[in-house]
Amino acid sequence: MIDRYSRPEMVAIWSEERKFALWLEIEVLAAEAMAAGGEVPRAAVDALRRLPPVDVARVRELERTSQHEVIAFLSAVAERGGDPVRHLHLGLTSSDVMDTAYAVQLKEAADRLLAGLDRLLDAVRAQAFRHKRLPMIGRTHGIHAEPITLGLKLAHWWAELRRDRGRLARARDEVAYGKLSGAVGTFAHSRPEVEAHVCERLGLTPEPLATQVVPRDRHAAFFTALALLAASIERIAVEIRHLQRTEVLEVLEPFGRGQKGSSAMPHKRNPILSENLCGLARLVRGYGQVALDNVPLWHERDISHSAAERVIGPDATIAMDFMLERLRGVVEGLEVRADSMRRNLEATGGALFSESLLLALVRRGLSRDAAYALVQPHALAASAGQETFLVLVLGDAAIRRTLSEEEIRATIDVDHALRYVDVLFERVFRST
Repeated sequence: MIDRYSRPEMVAIWSEERKFALWLEIEVLAAEAMAAGGEVPRAAVDALRRLPPVDVARVRELERTSQHEVIAFLSAVAERGGDPVRHLHLGLTSSDVMDTAYAVQLKEAADRLLAGLDRLLDAVRAQAFRHKRLPMIGRTHGIHAEPITLGLKLAHWWAELRRDRGRLARARDEVAYGKLSGAVGTFAHSRPEVEAHVCERLGLTPEPLATQVVPRDRHAAFFTALALLAASIERIAVEIRHLQRTEVLEVLEPFGRGQKGSSAMPHKRNPILSENLCGLARLVRGYGQVALDNVPLWHERDISHSAAERVIGPDATIAMDFMLERLRGVVEGLEVRADSMRRNLEATGGALFSESLLLALVRRGLSRDAAYALVQPHALAASAGQETFLVLVLGDAAIRRTLSEEEIRATIDVDHALRYVDVLFERVFRST
């Protein structure tokens, strides 16, 4: 478990105490359902309801001999529960208990992650509207392209995170399936009504057709949804890292009072929060692959998935819980430098309006190749700092034969380039 990034509420979901409490609850609920069918005395169920919490240390002590966790669990419960405990685990197999408890844990973890993602979405949305009309240069291939706004960049993040939320919500529902159908899923020694009762009480859906386990494509859907969310978080973090580069310096992640950037260079202000998110994203994406590898089990079940799930369940959700909260803090604390954005918009001497001029020439009758040949040399020269794009173009007789000075100046207009910002915001945020 990645203790450094643990937050107590998520860790509690994966604690040994919580796991064994769920196992005991599943066993007692099954006995309760059997009592309703006359298979178990009602008094025994009442006694089982009064059992003390499972002694985790005793389970581990017994497991060292039995080499079987569920048997050790049942033995530890029997030591403190007396005769009524013989009514536990009737007709069940270990995976009935383990898989059903795991579904509850994943569901609870997903609920916490969805709440954290909602907080992040709120933070991104607030910043998007705050900077809706703040112009900055858009970049393709890392090279200056055309104007955008910081708000549009943030709106992109919000839209992607909303898609991630939809995927995670669907995956949460898909993984919330339990099973108590026995050793190969046939209910040979139990009844479907027992499974239905237990699942209903735990907020799960009975698996329609299990083997000894719930099919692992459900779990793969969950962990790949986390992997996609991690990829989105890394995309945002990479963007912040690039925007914080010294030669860009348009957006910076928060830097606390007394924080140090380097042990050697006092001037350093490194994007360590965003870099940390990138590293954790790689980890979570790797767990997605592990979950996919867990799908092809032998026949009705082997346990090759089991050890891996003991790691990826807690680690992926604990890491993601931390990542969502960290990114929320980064987004809320962004330092936006509008002066740097303005400087960078002007860095190419107006060459960023080359397409606008190109299209104006085409609309006046020039072929695209001819217009491109006229505009490109001036755009490259302006980018190299020889003169502004406007001055170079106004001095070109061939262009002036086609366009007036007023028409040329009209092509160099940030507001015109960004005239559909409201439309784009409406398209992204209209659902809310």
